[in-house]
Amino acid sequence: MPEVPEKEGVIRKLSPRSRRIGWAGALLIRLLSSTLRWRLHDPEGVSVHPPDRPMIWTFWHNRIFVVPSLYHRYLAARKGAVLTSASKDGEIIAAVVARFGCDAVRGSSSRRGVSALLGLIDWIRDGYDVAIVPDGPRGPRYQLGPGLVKLAEVTGALVLPIRVEYGSYWHFKSWDRFRVPKPFTTVDVFLGPPTEISSGLDESNFEGERLRLQNLMNPSHEID
Repeated sequence: MPEVPEKEGVIRKLSPRSRRIGWAGALLIRLLSSTLRWRLHDPEGVSVHPPDRPMIWTFWHNRIFVVPSLYHRYLAARKGAVLTSASKDGEIIAAVVARFGCDAVRGSSSRRGVSALLGLIDWIRDGYDVAIVPDGPRGPRYQLGPGLVKLAEVTGALVLPIRVEYGSYWHFKSWDRFRVPKPFTTVDVFLGPPTEISSGLDESNFEGERLRLQNLMNPSHEID
């Protein structure tokens, strides 16, 4: 597993409180992740032979607990930036992901949405992969918002669906039923397939692509 330096430039820009909570959160994720039994499902070989163009990583909001460790294990060779909300919670998430070597783009679909989208376009054009939670920050759960499709359409970046399934977990009584894996359980990580979105889509085809990506991210069985 490659060593990934912390993004000190990101960390220094955050408030002292966010830095402290981010450090503690990253430590908790590392400790719990070290007990998990990881199983990678990567039929396209993305983790070994990634494409030579930027990708948009996408995963559901209630699975984000292990995503920093997932990045460190399987995608650390890629330059990555994560879209986080403009809220105080988003600042803490930025502090956490910086500890795992990822940059952060502040903004969300509900606050600073346009500036965040423009920022992501710039990051992709600079050769970075970017990560988006398409049902965040407030849902509906497992429903993919249009911003992801638009970003892929405009930039030509490939979309990399990432699905995470825990053998056993705790969940919170939040809108997304946020999940935390129990120690020593299995974590199945499904990467891909990398998906291209055509440019110049009309309204009907745009919705078809949105549904196609949403179906790729959802397992074939019913999800709770």
